[in-house]
Amino acid sequence: MNRADILNDPAIGNKAEAYEAFDDIPTNPNLTRTIGEVIAARYSRREVFRGALAVTTTTALFGTSALMAPKQAAASTSSRYNFTELQWGNDTMHHVAEGYDAEILLRWGDPITSDAPEFDVMNQSAAAQLQQFGYNNDYVGFTPLNDTGTRGMLCVNHEYTNEEVMFPALGRQDSAGFAGMTSELIDIEMAAHGGTVVEIEKETTGAWRVDRTSPRNRRITPLNTAMTIDGPAAGHPRMQTNADPEGMTIIGTLNNCAGGMTPWGTYLMAEENFHGYFWTSKRDAEGKIDLSSLSEKEVERHKRYGVPGMWYAWGTTHDRFNIDAEPNEPNRFGWIVEVDPRDPDSKPIKHTALGRFRHEGCETTLAADGRLVVYSGDDNRFDYIYKYVSQGVVGANRVANSKLLSDGTLYVARFDEDGTITWLPLTYGAAPLTAENGFFDQGDVMIDTRLAADLLGATPMDRPEDAQPRGDGTVYLMLTNNSRRKTAQTNAANPRDKNRFGHIIEIKEDGGDHGAPRGTWSILVRCGDPAVAEVGAVWNPETSVNGWFGSPDNAAMDAQGRLWVATDQGRNWKRTGKSDGLYGVETEGDARGTSKLFFRCPVGGEMCGPYFTEDQETLFVAVQHPGTDGTKDLKGFNRASTFEDPATRWPDFDPAMPPRPAVLVITKKGGGKIAV
Repeated sequence: MNRADILNDPAIGNKAEAYEAFDDIPTNPNLTRTIGEVIAARYSRREVFRGALAVTTTTALFGTSALMAPKQAAASTSSRYNFTELQWGNDTMHHVAEGYDAEILLRWGDPITSDAPEFDVMNQSAAAQLQQFGYNNDYVGFTPLNDTGTRGMLCVNHEYTNEEVMFPALGRQDSAGFAGMTSELIDIEMAAHGGTVVEIEKETTGAWRVDRTSPRNRRITPLNTAMTIDGPAAGHPRMQTNADPEGMTIIGTLNNCAGGMTPWGTYLMAEENFHGYFWTSKRDAEGKIDLSSLSEKEVERHKRYGVPGMWYAWGTTHDRFNIDAEPNEPNRFGWIVEVDPRDPDSKPIKHTALGRFRHEGCETTLAADGRLVVYSGDDNRFDYIYKYVSQGVVGANRVANSKLLSDGTLYVARFDEDGTITWLPLTYGAAPLTAENGFFDQGDVMIDTRLAADLLGATPMDRPEDAQPRGDGTVYLMLTNNSRRKTAQTNAANPRDKNRFGHIIEIKEDGGDHGAPRGTWSILVRCGDPAVAEVGAVWNPETSVNGWFGSPDNAAMDAQGRLWVATDQGRNWKRTGKSDGLYGVETEGDARGTSKLFFRCPVGGEMCGPYFTEDQETLFVAVQHPGTDGTKDLKGFNRASTFEDPATRWPDFDPAMPPRPAVLVITKKGGGKIAV
């Protein structure tokens, strides 16, 4: 399927759905020994010949209790998630487990400073949006400002925009050649991207509120936020542009999906699908994109990253997003950005030592010797999972700690069928990362991280999303789905062809040390409906009809080391019939592989966040793009949402207001720790 087919597909209702469908086409040419093949080799081949695949796989994942009848298993398993499970469904509202409150804290357009104008959806402006909460809130982080944790800085990513429900009388733009996107609307879009840093306080009533008077509150956007660069690619010739001939200052960050918080309280913003923002005006005689003005090598590099994607019209009014004018500008995106939420005057830093790819998250932890470790997935079908290990150790000096993100080693993962994982260093000079393969220094290796990982023989994965570490050397890797995987491309760590529902891999680093160069891996769950045999789902049989899910995406660990998983099914929620939600997934004991539904989104919304406060009495979650994804399949609505006619008007339910992405605060009624 090509771009024209996608734009004309009647099943696709908006630009975000079209963008994701186009990204189903992998850019990785290295499809030998994919994770599906590795999983198949580990869990299938020997057992298939013995006629014992189901029994062997199930007992390997969950132990012998998984073979018991449900009533027998119930007597021997006990979940650590103490709440009454929510019933599955899909409607215009959000829902949370009985005994809990889920209150709106921030919505798109809410003022975040004392002098910000109130939101006027019919008269939007970039100047106003720069002082208001941005669009499509994804990652949520929190760092306390006092010992009790009742005051702190909330940090929120704003991933992308949905023009068709954001602006009045505009409609879908990608299929219309962006005819309605004026320079003013483009600047509003840019101002709505990036991130929000805002001070919040827990009142004596237990409710949280935004302190609009805090001098720390600020927006970080691709429209006007200057950022510096450090690490191997800082000042590199391939980072230099006409506007920045030194290659040291970048304006903004974009498509910030998941993220992380450092041990010293700074906020890490992951740049994911940056390729879609870049434009070219050049066409050949047949009307196809013409990149002949670039070198053959640069065309190859851009192709591996999907540049130019042209899913936004920014390059029509801002030359820096048009590769005809600035061919190096795409090299300046796809990084991890560090922001100090305590210092509103500090300049964000793009840390190039962590590599350039479509970062899904950047979760941090410590190695056994105190070095910083950062895990990050490359969210594209058949791309890789990475780990960064600093050279120095985390200390008390926050400024010195930030330098740890510029001096260390980036590794990419190879999964083998014997259940081992090897972390391969991406180091210039070590074959094959040498001049004969187009790498002339470490800056090249980091700018072209994907191509370097291809050469090292990393394992292509089923869309790596969040990688959530736990302090004992365990990591949980969310693989959301890969419908493009063929039978011949399955392997031990990606066991299913046409993997529409995803799975979760558990990594155990050697010696319980996140800094180790090797470890072992196993599958925690294979997602999807276990009642449908051809799906190939594997759960602990104690998982109820409400508890199984598809497309794991974001994840979090609470203070008790329990795993919480958020889902992102996109327009394909019709495959499960369920809206996206948040689930408690058991990783230990006889209950391992069980899942319980705790929160679910309104129709068309994606479950994001989640983030627990240290006392585990508050859970922040985010719902982005409510009322957009898959609304053509919502019974009784059955059409694409628009500003004037959305599938839901969550969370305001005001006939004059479209749906608004929002962050919610979940607390237990009467107080106390969540799910305890």
